[in-house]
Amino acid sequence: MGAMSTERAPPRPGSVRAILRAHLQGDPDEVLRLRHLLSDLDRSAFGMLLLIATLPAFIPVPIGGAVSGPLAMLIGAQLLAGRHKPWLPGFIAERGPHRRVLITFERRMGPWLARLELLVRPRLHALLAHRVSMVFTGMLLMLLGLLLSLPIPLTNYVFGGLLLLFAVALLERDGLVMLIAWIAGSIAVIVSGVLSGSLAEAAGRWIDRLS
Repeated sequence: MGAMSTERAPPRPGSVRAILRAHLQGDPDEVLRLRHLLSDLDRSAFGMLLLIATLPAFIPVPIGGAVSGPLAMLIGAQLLAGRHKPWLPGFIAERGPHRRVLITFERRMGPWLARLELLVRPRLHALLAHRVSMVFTGMLLMLLGLLLSLPIPLTNYVFGGLLLLFAVALLERDGLVMLIAWIAGSIAVIVSGVLSGSLAEAAGRWIDRLS
């Protein structure tokens, strides 16, 4: 009952849910071009672009991570380069998700975003505005995007969820959420690296035994 009332509560102006709902009305088959979605946003355009980039990771299709991962890496590279607004090549800027993708995402993630909305707010701006902070964020986005793009079973939701956390921090201008995203993202990268090394070592021993 509590979850339902939270989900039905109107979104706070400027929140992720409010941004999503602003684009839900209309033809479900209409393509929402990225150029238009980002046109009225300032530096938070990175958050909006990252939010859109993570959508395929939450759709049960095999290539979801292969789409979301490279886009997250592109965003990370631009933060590393110190850009204040995202740049997109024309062939990407004129593309975007169908409205039905946003509708499906909002239906699945709406209750979780509503709960998160109770906790996030603009704060600790120094963690978002400092050049070193953006470099670290960009580096983690590139690494998480790379991991998401790899065909690792059952990880789309994990890495997609972490990227969504970064998107929320950028959109809501919440430095505390960004700090949490840094910690969780770093742990995910380290654990993935350790597991990858262990698997590679085990595979090497198995190959040696066969030879």
